[in-house]
Amino acid sequence: MTTQAYLSELFSLQGRVAVVTGGSSGIGRVIAGALARAGAGVVIVARQKAQLADAVGELEAAGCRAAWVSADLGSREGVRAAAEEVAGVFGEPDILVNCAGINLRPPMGELDEEVWDTTMAVNLEAPYLLGQRFAPGMAERGFGRIIHVTSQQAHRAFAQSGAYGVSKGALESLARSQAEAWSPYGVTCNTLVPGFVLTPLNARLASDPEAVAALAARTLVGRNGLAEDFAGAAVFLAGRGAAYITGQALFVDGGFSAH
Repeated sequence: MTTQAYLSELFSLQGRVAVVTGGSSGIGRVIAGALARAGAGVVIVARQKAQLADAVGELEAAGCRAAWVSADLGSREGVRAAAEEVAGVFGEPDILVNCAGINLRPPMGELDEEVWDTTMAVNLEAPYLLGQRFAPGMAERGFGRIIHVTSQQAHRAFAQSGAYGVSKGALESLARSQAEAWSPYGVTCNTLVPGFVLTPLNARLASDPEAVAALAARTLVGRNGLAEDFAGAAVFLAGRGAAYITGQALFVDGGFSAH
């Protein structure tokens, strides 16, 4: 077997269909691009049509198969409508990446029900509903990958974790429950755990140079994360080579969590 054939057997996503929520910017955009370049047909789900069109245009220009669906993942109706539209593009997905998130973190004493409900709807309920929609089909076909992007706040409280941290902790628990339910049928469920990554989602904290420097100093590699750091991990978890990895949290954080 040639080197190329061996690596293709482990990592190629040729013939697979992936859906990536939050795939029009930041970590989600890099993951969508990585899956597409690895051979998958990718459907990106987000709200902003201009960003979606730009992300898909970039992939199509690179010879990839890609499409977009504009959706509001903050309501059950929006999630369900998006799921059906997604399934009508390239067919039922084999890979589901939940990267869409909302990062509202007021001080705990100011955390109201509206922020709580909005955070849980996007960060937790949408991934649950999409999993319920797509995982049974994956199990029936004998192959599936569910990947959630969570946060350090799922494991430790800092920088006003609030409802955001709760939602990400629950998302990791959801991954374990999904793994328990679906892994016997070839569907793995895992999470990617970023450190501090310079993306639009972290714009508020990124505007404080001292805080950014302090977070970089806490890593073992001496820098904060970039969205591009997630490409390899996503392709790995989505491929055949990761078939025996499920219910796990893979920290892509430069050693932040080990410090």
